[in-house]
Amino acid sequence: MDWQTLANALFPEGQDIVERDHFLSGTGQVAGQTVAVIGTTDHAPIGIEIALAQAQAILKTVQDFPQRPILILVDTQGQRLRHRDEMLGINSYMAHLGKCVDFARRQGHTVLGLVYDQALSGGFITSGLIADACFALPQATIRVMGLPAMARITKVPEERLTELAKENPVFAPGAENYLRMGGVHALWEGELAAKLAAALRETDAVDRRMALGQERGGRHMAYGVAEAVRTGSDRVGNTSGSRTGDRMSGDAGPA
Repeated sequence: MDWQTLANALFPEGQDIVERDHFLSGTGQVAGQTVAVIGTTDHAPIGIEIALAQAQAILKTVQDFPQRPILILVDTQGQRLRHRDEMLGINSYMAHLGKCVDFARRQGHTVLGLVYDQALSGGFITSGLIADACFALPQATIRVMGLPAMARITKVPEERLTELAKENPVFAPGAENYLRMGGVHALWEGELAAKLAAALRETDAVDRRMALGQERGGRHMAYGVAEAVRTGSDRVGNTSGSRTGDRMSGDAGPA
C-alpha cells in the first residue's frame, strides 16, 4: 500500500501529510482527535538527515502540542550503509532518535508505530519498534537480518537457519512472526481508521512485548528473565509450559 492511500484510510476526517526526500510529516484527524504523523516511504534508508528530521518533528510536537499522539509510519530498509554516515556517527543519530521517542512518551504522548511496507534492522528498532505499541499491515515485511547475512555473521549454515525459521519466529521474517514474538501488538486489517482510533484509546506506556511473546508462544524465556532481574530473584521462571524450536546449539527454545 502506498503512503497516500494509507494516509487517507487512516484519516478519513482529513490529513495534511507531505513527503520530502522520503520523509513523511504532518497531521491527521481521526475520531475527532489530531495525530502528529512522521515516517518514511519508498524503503528509505535511515541516514543522518532522516534521523534528524524525525527527531526534530517529534521534539517540535512535544514543545508545541503537549500530549498530542504521535504515529510513526514505517517503510525502511534500515540504517543507511555509507562510509559518510558511519564516519559522522550514524549510531549516535539513531540513538538520538530513539531517545526523542522515549522523551515524548515520558511527556505523556502516546506513540504508535505502524509498519505498512518494509521494516528492517536499525531503522525499525529506533522508530516503530520502540513505540508504546507497534502494529503492522498483514502484507508488511519485517526482519532484523536476512538469513544469508545471518549465516555469514553467526557462522551457522544457512540451511540450518532455514530449518529453524520454519518453527522458530526468532529466525523467521514476516509480520506474523513478529506478532508471535510480541514485537508487533496486532495486525491491522479492514477499517484502518477504526483500528487507529481503538489503539489510541487503549494503548498506555506499559511495555507488554515480552509478556505478549510468552502468551503467543514466540518467546519463552524473555519475560521470566526480565522478572527475575526486576525482583532480584536468582531463579528464572518459564510459565509457558512448553518450548518450540531450538537454539542454534539445539538445546533450548527461543528467548
